[in-house]
Amino acid sequence: MKTLLPKNSDGCPYLLLAPMEGVGDRNFRRAMASVGGFDEAVTEFLRVPSNAHVVSLAKHYDPYEIAPFPLAAQLMGSDIELMAAMAREIEKKHAPRIDLNCGCPSNTVTGRGAGSSLLKDPNLLHQVAKALVKAVSIPVSVKLRSGFDDTSLFKENLLAAQESGASFITLHPRTKADGYGPPAKWELIAEAKALLRIPVVGNGDILNVSDALKMLQTTSCDALMIGRGSVINPFIFHQIRAHFSGRPFKPKWSDLLGYFDAYIKDIPEIIPERTRVNKMKQLMGFLFKGNEHLLALRQTMLTTTYQDLGAFMDTAMPLLEKGWKAVL
Repeated sequence: MKTLLPKNSDGCPYLLLAPMEGVGDRNFRRAMASVGGFDEAVTEFLRVPSNAHVVSLAKHYDPYEIAPFPLAAQLMGSDIELMAAMAREIEKKHAPRIDLNCGCPSNTVTGRGAGSSLLKDPNLLHQVAKALVKAVSIPVSVKLRSGFDDTSLFKENLLAAQESGASFITLHPRTKADGYGPPAKWELIAEAKALLRIPVVGNGDILNVSDALKMLQTTSCDALMIGRGSVINPFIFHQIRAHFSGRPFKPKWSDLLGYFDAYIKDIPEIIPERTRVNKMKQLMGFLFKGNEHLLALRQTMLTTTYQDLGAFMDTAMPLLEKGWKAVL
């Protein structure tokens, strides 16, 4: 039987690139695809509001965007019929999988009954997830946080997802109220793994190989999903694979240049130059944050005004190169 989340021949767990609102857009996914190392990616959420025209909305999803890597589509909403209709449209576009967002903590999202607000009502979570499962023949997964204000409905939400027929769940063990602040409570991933029959993907605070190994050891999760850690270090997936294979992996400066080239290539030229600069500032800010030699320069880099994207890159890239080579 084919395993949905298989380990590779070296015993490395299945590695997923996380959906991330804001930074985790098409530009980032294409840049990460130029680097590789992960097994599958997931789009940032496609919001399905109560007045959605699903055929038009589905046009925003391209399953071949990062080929040859599979790209699952994440849907967010609470209207059962519309979510099912959207799932059918996404399946027509040959999506490999549909993921239900039960984790977005944004107040503008939860105020409309979507995202992590589903965690307040396990029955509604179950109904929405079940509607997706019944609507399509491809796998449906559920990505959730550990709760809304607290973890009082943690087990109920996990079981609601499982009993909907979902193929697996991904758990980010923070509540909506936690946001992204306190450390992720990995012990909750271990609880989920012990409770459920379906696979559990661990997500949250994996910033390096040691974190990945520790999560696997302490939670027994079936696979790993990495978001912020891949923005800080685009080569993290390769480094995890290298640990399991025993074959050294050492990225070159030219590899990072290729990553930036792929990212910049996909920034639409029609958007304002200030927006282009800000997108690159955001990406560069993560890289500076993850490098001890550049951390002190990060705030200046982010707050300085630049005439255009070229001027920003001319200033930032020499700094990044110096910091990069200092840690090689």
